[in-house]
Amino acid sequence: MAPPHSLAAAALAATTAAIALSSLLYRRKCGRLAARVQELEAALAAAGEKAASERRGRVRAQQSLRKALSEQEPRSDEARPPKAAAAAPASYPMAPIGTVQSCFSTRNGTPRQPLVVTLARATVALDPARVPAAALEGLASYSHCWIIYVFHLNTDLDKMWKDPARSKLKAKVRVPRLKGGKMGVLATRSPHRPNPIGLSVAKVEAVDGHAVLLSGVDLVDGTPVLDMKPYLPYSDSVKGAAVPSWLEVDGALGVESIHFSEHFISVLPTCWMHAKQSLYASADEFQDLIKQVLSWDIRSISQRIRPHQVNTQGNADDHCSEEAGEDHEGRACSGVVYHLHLEGIDVSYRIDQGSNIVVEDATLLPGAMGNQNRHGYSAWRDKLGSGIL
Repeated sequence: MAPPHSLAAAALAATTAAIALSSLLYRRKCGRLAARVQELEAALAAAGEKAASERRGRVRAQQSLRKALSEQEPRSDEARPPKAAAAAPASYPMAPIGTVQSCFSTRNGTPRQPLVVTLARATVALDPARVPAAALEGLASYSHCWIIYVFHLNTDLDKMWKDPARSKLKAKVRVPRLKGGKMGVLATRSPHRPNPIGLSVAKVEAVDGHAVLLSGVDLVDGTPVLDMKPYLPYSDSVKGAAVPSWLEVDGALGVESIHFSEHFISVLPTCWMHAKQSLYASADEFQDLIKQVLSWDIRSISQRIRPHQVNTQGNADDHCSEEAGEDHEGRACSGVVYHLHLEGIDVSYRIDQGSNIVVEDATLLPGAMGNQNRHGYSAWRDKLGSGIL
């Protein structure tokens, strides 16, 4: 039998060998991990450089595009820009991100300012190809938002875009509150501007996928939307902001009274029922909308100065042959019948010289039988819950 000290020496030698082997294996493993880390760092650096290179390429492409647009030959000697402005870009390519589906079918009757008609509702239907649903996350947490859009129904757009040389900006425009008096266009919110871009604030009622339900809008149906931004009270509301005195006149465009004829009250429910994709829960609520819209004199300046007939397209017809009469309560009514298009319904009314309005009739417009492409009240009802609208 081997002496005890020999066994102890052998055990110590085995332990030392095991420790040495473990140390060797650990160093090799650390070396492999260090090499792998270096490979990953090199790959990350390469990916970062590739991304930066692609970004520089996009920036150069955008700069080249703007330069090419700015260097386009002017269409006439009058359109040639000054030398100081020659280096500035001529245009910036933009495309709408969505379209407004509004209760206002035409320009006539659309409020002149936002939030004036609180019941005025619209849905902004965004293009999924341009705006993913994730882009709207968080918007419902705001009470209001800004809508940037195009005045697509301007009568001067064709000249402005197709033949700019013939399109001359009107420096002054007629202002309704000044009863036809003129003011510099940039001191007004006229839609006829150097660039037909509109800016409105609206109340955010609900967000669902690629659609946003708004209220208090002044947007006509079909309006192309360029952008949406949240309203921030701490920066968007300016304390002590001043406006000209002619804007501070109370009731400058208000009417004296609004009355609904018995015939209108009897036919409205039928019209509303057939407009199945309406943004309004009932005919009574829709009637409240009509009253809010007509509470401001929506006639143009020329119609107020020289009343004339308006056809169903909102165009003036100076050949009015109707006789003036009285309503069932004896109030004098104007001989001119005006039309307001809301939610596919043609609402006709008269207004006398004392600014008293009588709403006479409601008829369903062609093509208004339940347009399935609209986000009507029934589509929003479950999202909103009871009592929100």
